[in-house]
Amino acid sequence: MLGIIYLMLCLCLGWAISNFVFPDLDEFTSTTYDNRPIHLSPYLLLIPVWFIIGVLSMTWPVYLIALLASSLEAPLLLANTIVMNLAAIFVVASICNRYHKKKLFNKLLSKDSGSKDIEWTLLFFVWLLATILMWSTFYIKDGQLNIGVSVFSDFSPHVGMIRSFSYGNNFPTSYSHFAGEDIKYHFMFQFLAGNLEFLGMRIDYAFNIPSILSLMSAFMLLYVLTVKITGRILSGVLALLFFAFRSGKALFLYISKIPKGESIIASLWNNTSFIGETTHEDWGLWNLNVYCNQRHLAFGLAAMFFLIIMFLPHFYEMAQTLKDNKPSFKKIFLSKEGWEIKSIRYPVSLGILLGSMSFFHGSAVIACLLVLFVIAIFSKRRLEFLITALLTVALTFLQSRLFISGSIVSAKFFFGFIAENKTIFGVISYLERLLGILPLCIVLAFIFGGLVERYLIIASLAPLVFAFTVSLTVDVTVNHKYIMMSCILIGVFVAGFITRILDRKKLIFKISGGLLILMLTITGIYDFTTVLRKNSREGKIILNMEDPLTEFIRTNCDAKDIFLTDSYTINQVVLGGAMLYQGHQYYAWSAGYDTGFRDIMVARMYEAKTPRELHDLVMKNKIRYIIVDYGNRVSMDYDLNEENIRATYKCVYETGQGEWDISIFDTKKMLYNE
Repeated sequence: MLGIIYLMLCLCLGWAISNFVFPDLDEFTSTTYDNRPIHLSPYLLLIPVWFIIGVLSMTWPVYLIALLASSLEAPLLLANTIVMNLAAIFVVASICNRYHKKKLFNKLLSKDSGSKDIEWTLLFFVWLLATILMWSTFYIKDGQLNIGVSVFSDFSPHVGMIRSFSYGNNFPTSYSHFAGEDIKYHFMFQFLAGNLEFLGMRIDYAFNIPSILSLMSAFMLLYVLTVKITGRILSGVLALLFFAFRSGKALFLYISKIPKGESIIASLWNNTSFIGETTHEDWGLWNLNVYCNQRHLAFGLAAMFFLIIMFLPHFYEMAQTLKDNKPSFKKIFLSKEGWEIKSIRYPVSLGILLGSMSFFHGSAVIACLLVLFVIAIFSKRRLEFLITALLTVALTFLQSRLFISGSIVSAKFFFGFIAENKTIFGVISYLERLLGILPLCIVLAFIFGGLVERYLIIASLAPLVFAFTVSLTVDVTVNHKYIMMSCILIGVFVAGFITRILDRKKLIFKISGGLLILMLTITGIYDFTTVLRKNSREGKIILNMEDPLTEFIRTNCDAKDIFLTDSYTINQVVLGGAMLYQGHQYYAWSAGYDTGFRDIMVARMYEAKTPRELHDLVMKNKIRYIIVDYGNRVSMDYDLNEENIRATYKCVYETGQGEWDISIFDTKKMLYNE
């Protein structure tokens, strides 16, 4: 119940704060950016913004107070008590103040009956899509946690981080699969879920509900952005289709390789693997599975869309000025209106909002800054862009100093992303194979669009260019998110282009528009069905919510206790909130940790010949518990000396028999005299 109250307070607090910092926000949906009237409900913009602002405004104070109170047994209890009560007081005061000024709410959706029906339909299908994606990959049934096979890898650290907060006391915060050091991964969405579970919400609800709300918010804000740019509801609908269902050649290539005589429909129906021939396309790297895997991505996208919505008027004002007057270098770059600050409130508020996103989803922050930078070049009030950017960078720096030892990123030039042939022509070939006809549609939208649309297409491409030229981590594959963000934004202008085709009266244009829509979405639609088939047919990772091993860890350990284990992904130990000295290496390696050194230390501890040697290594690496199980006994990386471990420390938990025995040894309970 407290978890539900927390989320309701987030929404209400977001409403109260946005009324103060963005008092005219409800007027944004009355016209397009070029001042044409549109029928668009303000609540398609307002509710997602309330959710984003509310989550940031509640979750950061809870975390920071819990961090300051980390010496207490239950710091989250104190933090939530303070923040939730203060939020409630602020909301009540805002309601009283608002009541005397104007009505609290207008009609929920558009006053135009046709637009209202479309909005209700869109909301229903967006909710349905988000709900199916989240609940089909992560849910509890009959006391067992079911984790889909398409998401279990990323969920290993996600679940570990969630439980490190709800079960443990992970302050100062450490990475659950590389315990004992700083936290380089943007973890705050997992903290939100962990806090909701701490407040009594079951873990699947605690993770799924914010995930659903985040994905719905991203869809709603993209719809608002598209309609404000194009002035057409149809374009908004198409942009959402292109967001949900990616363009690609994968389906066409897959069908072309089905053996002659074999049923195409049967082959498609029986397939449970993600299709595609580019590198890692078989991971489901580009389809809706990403939003199941990386639940925090949709929250980041929603924030990015909101900032673009808020800053685009600056660009359109400059475009109108240049349209009414002869363009000149002085008019664009040296005029007063090009640099003046009309309102300090908006850029400061937006800078705080975007800066607060850095440890919710850092890639979304970078992508947003890239797009806004390009937009700012030909916009009015550039100092407002600068204020937002400086505040974002400053807050990101402060957070990195709080969480990370050393540099937050290590940027280097890296051309070609994961294209097999890292040349300009190799990249073009890679994009054509990956994106299908989308590049062609982008070119056509650019050619047949106006100057404003052309420039915004260029701005939308900024994250894609970044992805193919810069690497911030040791694993450049993570740049795929920047490419996805560019494709989503470009989809806005492709949607506008196709809308104009469909507006033509001749049948050939309507058929052509329909075919373009089909070709742009058919691979993504099939990917969506693959997500469902894969997670329903290939089985799931099933964990017992009442497992004795999980309960032992929850009851006897906290996030300060480091576990020496086999290279775990997701299991009952991780579900218990255990902080692993070295989990499965990929997670920590891709986040920038030195997994090579810990591999050596793991081998030395498990192979130690004497109690003294083992204890010295354990103390050096701050190990509290050692787990010995089947994985250690059959490891190819070291020769387990289980007898030495048993001779050194007391076994405090044991289950199973033979080589499948699982034993936990407490390093504070030594069996030998030094």
